[in-house]
Amino acid sequence: MKKTLYIFQNGELRRKDNSLYFETEERKRYIPVENTNDIYIFGEVDVSKRFLEFAAQKEIIVHYFNHYGYYVGSFYPREHLNSGHVVLKQAEHYIDPGKRLELARLFVQGSIRQMERVLKYYRPRLSEPEKLEKALQSIEQEAVKLDQAETVEQLMAVEGHIREAYYASFDAIIRHPDFVFDKRTKRPPHNRLNALISFGNSIVYTMCLSEIYKTYLDPRIGFLHSTNFRRFSLNLDIAEIFKPIIVDRLIFALVNKKMLSSKHFEKLTNGIVLNEEGRKLFVSELEKKMQTTVQHRHLGKSVSYRRLIRLELYKVQKHILGEKTYEPYAARW
Repeated sequence: MKKTLYIFQNGELRRKDNSLYFETEERKRYIPVENTNDIYIFGEVDVSKRFLEFAAQKEIIVHYFNHYGYYVGSFYPREHLNSGHVVLKQAEHYIDPGKRLELARLFVQGSIRQMERVLKYYRPRLSEPEKLEKALQSIEQEAVKLDQAETVEQLMAVEGHIREAYYASFDAIIRHPDFVFDKRTKRPPHNRLNALISFGNSIVYTMCLSEIYKTYLDPRIGFLHSTNFRRFSLNLDIAEIFKPIIVDRLIFALVNKKMLSSKHFEKLTNGIVLNEEGRKLFVSELEKKMQTTVQHRHLGKSVSYRRLIRLELYKVQKHILGEKTYEPYAARW
């Protein structure tokens, strides 16, 4: 299985012959290119044209984050898997209001099922499960409106109300004075829990982008998220399925096991973010989670979380080609 490389130090990424290396003032570290899936850069890192050419040749995507851990952009090499037919079908499903609405509704339904799965997992583990029961009831009541939605905007509005009910249950699951949810805030997050959600979501968005690169799909054409001047949108659609079971479950584990504390955050003038130590800890635990395997009931074998994302993309591809209606992945744990 190919691995993800995370770089937090300052230095230079260079090519030498048929290998890549990362050099700091203290040492030079070689990168096993054949075994590298993508690279996440959090430090101040200089790259050369030769490095980018070689990374493109080896199909390595490079994701950039700024000093505060905010996603900046990606070096997305020229697609090595090209299919004009798939892209045309993808565009056709976006342009046709009915086809786009169908796919967008499936993404939202899949996301809601995962949120419900998370709440149902924690409900029997709490001494006072009433808050989770209330959230589940609110979600169920709102979810019936999905079938009545006639536009993607209406779908997004329903999903927004459901997510509010879902997030309202976080304090019951965590019950930690240093990690109070209050309400969802972004750009910048206003508290530690929001900072964790934003950082985790941004990593999953880029993971989905890396997996799209290995398919015939075009990352610029999403269905739930509008295709516009934003560079990529399909990865945001796919991430909706996985954020609850990957990011949220990981956050609950890290906080409840006291692996994360107030020392892993830094205050900005208008918000709060994870500091470098916090980001390192988070991505380390996230990578462990992504490499763990779960039993896939349709394939009859165990697959990693990373592989689940790719399989989800294959299902979307089959849907737009008219081979099989897309059925969102549903966790069972």
